[in-house]
Amino acid sequence: MPKPQFRMELGEITLHNIKQLRKLNAAVFPIAYTDKFYKDVLELGELAKYAYFNDIVVGGVCCRVETEAMVKKLYIMTLGCLAAYRRLGVGTMLLKHVLAMAEQLKDVDIIYLHVQTNNDEALQFYKKFDFFITETKEGYYKTVEPADAYVLQKTLKEPNYILD
Repeated sequence: MPKPQFRMELGEITLHNIKQLRKLNAAVFPIAYTDKFYKDVLELGELAKYAYFNDIVVGGVCCRVETEAMVKKLYIMTLGCLAAYRRLGVGTMLLKHVLAMAEQLKDVDIIYLHVQTNNDEALQFYKKFDFFITETKEGYYKTVEPADAYVLQKTLKEPNYILD
């Protein structure tokens, strides 16, 4: 029997389709994101993308660049996929886009994100891409249980510190 054919691609998040991101996030994540989050997403450009599966929005990723103590970080605010489309490569496509963006941005030392401590599926997914747990933030989530989050990190390069 022939393998089913499907098409996956990334797409832009714009003012005209931002409501799809609200619906996607509501279906995928246990927390609600603020209006400010969605307004800020519109300014992210290539750091915010939809995942399309046969022309249907099934996933998305939103990141931001942060600099702290001379370390440039890429923070994954959200990366998610509708349950029915998991294990089909959608999350991998989104994360590979993040990794490519980190390379394009130059000087990104670390990619990191928060994952709810009971989200074993997400933990296993990120571990396949060499993310590791660096700490546990107790009470990170205010409206869900468990409220604790792991901070997962992938080190791209050791920061270059200039010492006097």
